[in-house]
Amino acid sequence: MISVAKFLMHISEINIYPIKSLKGISVDSVLVESRGLQYDRRWMLTDGNGKFMTQREFPRMATIGVAVESGQLKVESDEGVMEIPFEPDRGTQKQVVIWQSVCDGLVYDGEVSEWFSDVLATKCQLVFMPDETRRSVNERFDRGDDIVSFADGYPLLVISEASLADLNERLEEKRQAGMLAAPVPMNRFRPNIVVSGSAAFEEDSWDKIRVGEALFRGTKPCERCVITTVEQQKGEFDGKEPLKTLATYRLAKTVMPDRVDSLGVPPNAVLFGQNLIAETPGATINVGNSVEVIESHK
Repeated sequence: MISVAKFLMHISEINIYPIKSLKGISVDSVLVESRGLQYDRRWMLTDGNGKFMTQREFPRMATIGVAVESGQLKVESDEGVMEIPFEPDRGTQKQVVIWQSVCDGLVYDGEVSEWFSDVLATKCQLVFMPDETRRSVNERFDRGDDIVSFADGYPLLVISEASLADLNERLEEKRQAGMLAAPVPMNRFRPNIVVSGSAAFEEDSWDKIRVGEALFRGTKPCERCVITTVEQQKGEFDGKEPLKTLATYRLAKTVMPDRVDSLGVPPNAVLFGQNLIAETPGATINVGNSVEVIESHK
């Protein structure tokens, strides 16, 4: 089935998140790599045992700004600025853990990790994923050489503007009652690609899409967690929304009852957005590129 809206759809926003769970960067153009978008989640904070850290436990991570400059990152918080080389000069190789994945990373020893420890008031370390590290995607969707950065599980996430608009319409009554201060912004969901011109939740059905010269393969809708309840500007949990409302109409057993088992998704998982795998590393995508659905399912 080909989407009737395919010629109307285009990219309205591209985001990368160089350090996992820190503030994202909106870009106009980006190179597509095997692991996802260039620089996206190639760095990660972990505890002393190498276990990944996210806004789930440390919502203040959302407030740490990240910039990509020539050969380095620049991070910024209320407590100051730190310039970080792309790779540690004398990094220690260590195994790190992201969910069920274990892979090798290079730890920044000394002042870099100390800076993050001071900002977050907890002992932690910054880790870089070198090119030699090959972390595979979920075996259900791995075609033999599909790899991912330090993202939760898949190289990219796409969400449509219409899906967010649908959610905010459902939240409007709560806004009018003073239970919400403002519409929920897209940054609560941390997508890489935002699409304009589609129907709400049309991305659920995308098996393969073309964006400019790049091809992407859909895997499964994204399971959402409490990070969606973190007010990204403040770095604080902000009640139970939008997760509570999404749970009323976006449970896996409701959205895709016939696919829950085959995709390995818990029946009560809350779904919002579609996970993608890049099939054409080396291509570049740009804001404004058309989005064409090549293959889809009902």
